[in-house]
Amino acid sequence: MLDEVIAEAVRRLPVDRRRIAIGGMSMGGFGAYDLANRSRRRFCAVGGHSPALWRTGGETAPGAFDDADDFAGHDVIARAKALDRQPLWLDAGTEDPFDQGDRTFVDALAAQGVDATVRRWPGGHDRAYWSSHWDEYLRFYARACR
Repeated sequence: MLDEVIAEAVRRLPVDRRRIAIGGMSMGGFGAYDLANRSRRRFCAVGGHSPALWRTGGETAPGAFDDADDFAGHDVIARAKALDRQPLWLDAGTEDPFDQGDRTFVDALAAQGVDATVRRWPGGHDRAYWSSHWDEYLRFYARACR
């Protein structure tokens, strides 16, 4: 993603390199936080929409990580402080199965003094939930990257 996809998009499109945001839904939301953590790049915004976040490796879905070491190497909750370089967003439905992991992440951000926009709306972890909030997502990214 960092070395190929973003670089290719910048090469092909009229992109302002200072205005690149990253975000995703579910495991893509986890991935956005993880990439922002692992990159020296400062994104103009990072968003997780119903991010799939787990508090421990034992909670993860089969195949999400190779093993306990892989989980530890990508534990965005443990590395919350590293996300203080860019505007952050997290939203999730009130019936989202990742609620506990998401709340633990939000608490870790607050404990580290990292500011984030957090929204909880009625709904689950599904297309209907995400589709009903596209306007809010796009407003966040547009404001953060203007």
